[in-house]
Amino acid sequence: MKSQLFLATAVGFLITAASLSAQPTLKEAFKGQFLIGAAVNQRQFTGQDARGAAIVKAQFNSITPENVLKWEAVHPRPNEFNFEPADRYVEFGEKNGMTVIGHTLVWHSQTPRWVFQDAEGKDLDREALLARMSNHIHTVVGRYKGRIKGWDVVNEALNDNGSMRQTRWLKIIGDDYIVKGVRVRPRGGSECRALLQRLFAGERSQAHRLH
Repeated sequence: MKSQLFLATAVGFLITAASLSAQPTLKEAFKGQFLIGAAVNQRQFTGQDARGAAIVKAQFNSITPENVLKWEAVHPRPNEFNFEPADRYVEFGEKNGMTVIGHTLVWHSQTPRWVFQDAEGKDLDREALLARMSNHIHTVVGRYKGRIKGWDVVNEALNDNGSMRQTRWLKIIGDDYIVKGVRVRPRGGSECRALLQRLFAGERSQAHRLH
């Protein structure tokens, strides 16, 4: 998992308890330059994984959730939202003075089949899917107005060669679904930045900030 990779990297800096006390933490070492972020899972931000949570709190000043804000977790059925795990995630970040990031609103994976279908199981048309996407963004982002500071709005929209990934979003809406998604202006406040997350195979990644 992503969080395990981040934590394993952090552990490399924690050689001994004595050396830790004598050395700056990652977030201290880069203070004023950029944030040091980690992807966290539910066991970490609820404290079930106490060791992992301690490393996150000590070393990082920005967090992104692995799964609790993905569509299948937060909006599993039509007109039904489950915010309890996401609320715990946001509370963990706030309690520890971290910049909280939301991940992700529009993605081809971990999105329930019903999102793309009508009551009869047929594919929605363009306008219906755009409306459904807009409602989801307004509801989820609006709940955390002023608390989540940035969102990965569209995730993994591109292939490794830069071409458009063939997804249900692309098939039904068209290639402007990315623009439509990031231009939805939810009740998240002007301080909430929209990000287009472009992830490739392997370890390479690139994020684009959209203004």
